Amino acid sequence: MEHVSYHPDYTIPLPEGHAFPMGKYEALHAILAGEGLVGSWNVHFPEECSWETLALAHDESYLAKLRDGTLTREEQRRIGMEWSPQLVRRARLAVQGTIDASVAACMNRNRLAANLAGGTHHAMREIGEGYCTLNDVAVAARWLQREGLARRILVVDLDVHHGNGTASIFAGDPSVFTFSMHGERNFPLKKPPSSLDVPLDDGLEDDAYLSMLAKFLPEAIERAEADLAFYLAGVDVAKGDRFGRLALTDGGIAARDSLALELVWRGGIPTCMLLSGGYALGSDGKTSSQRTAERHAIAHRVVARMLAQRNHC
Repeated sequence: MEHVSYHPDYTIPLPEGHAFPMGKYEALHAILAGEGLVGSWNVHFPEECSWETLALAHDESYLAKLRDGTLTREEQRRIGMEWSPQLVRRARLAVQGTIDASVAACMNRNRLAANLAGGTHHAMREIGEGYCTLNDVAVAARWLQREGLARRILVVDLDVHHGNGTASIFAGDPSVFTFSMHGERNFPLKKPPSSLDVPLDDGLEDDAYLSMLAKFLPEAIERAEADLAFYLAGVDVAKGDRFGRLALTDGGIAARDSLALELVWRGGIPTCMLLSGGYALGSDGKTSSQRTAERHAIAHRVVARMLAQRNHC
C-alpha cells in the first residue's frame, strides 16, 4: 500500500486494567513493519487536525470542552476515557490520519490507502461515546466534499457495533451513504437508522456472515454511487471478542475483508481503510493489545495479496 497513516502518539497511557486495548496501534505497526508491509517508504505521520476542520462535523461547544478540558464527568464516562491533553492530541492526530489517507486513496495509482487508527464511529456531533472522542470518518467526508475531492461518500462499517455517531451526523444527507452491518442486540442501545442497516443475530459464524455481506453490500455500493469509500474493518466480529458476540474465525475475517474490498475497491471506488474496534482476550482473560493487533493485521495482509495479484496481471 502506498500510503499508511500512523503516529506513535496514537497510543497514550490508560489506567491499569482498562478495557480498551490502547497498545494495539503500536503493536500493529510493529507487526506490519516486521512483515515488510509498512516502512519509511509508505508510512506518513499526520499532524493534529485543526479545530476549524473538526467543526465541519462537530459542534463548536463540544470542541471547546475538548480544547479547554471542561468535559463533565458524565461526558468523560460516556467516552470511556478521562480527559487529558494526550487524549485530545491522539484524537486529532487520528482524524488527520484519516483525512490524509482518504486524499491518498483519491490520488495514488492503486486508489487505496489506510490509517492505522480511525473508524471512531460512535462519536456524535455534540458528544463522544464508546471510546470514540471524534468521528474521523465524518470529519474526513465533510473535508473531502468541501475541497471538491469527492461529491458522494460511501461508509462501509463492518465493526460489530452499530455506527450510531456516523448515522446520526449524516441523517437526511443523501450525499453520504452509511452501511452498517452489526450485532442487533449489541451496543449501542439506540441505533439511529443508517442508509442501510443489516442487523445480525448473536453467535453468527463465518458462512452466514459472508452470505449476508455478499447479499447487502452490492446494494449499498449501487445506491451510494460513491466517489470514495471508507472501510471500517473492525475485528470485534471475532469469536470470543470481549464485546463482540459474533463468532467469526480469523479465516472468516480474512474472507470478509477480501470480499468487502473486492466489491468496493475493485468496483473502481477509491477506498480508505480504517481499524475501528477489536477487543481480543488474552490467556489471562483481559483485553490483549497484541492479539487484537494480530487480528487487525489480517486486513493488511489481504490488501497486500490483492495488490500483488493486480500488479502481476
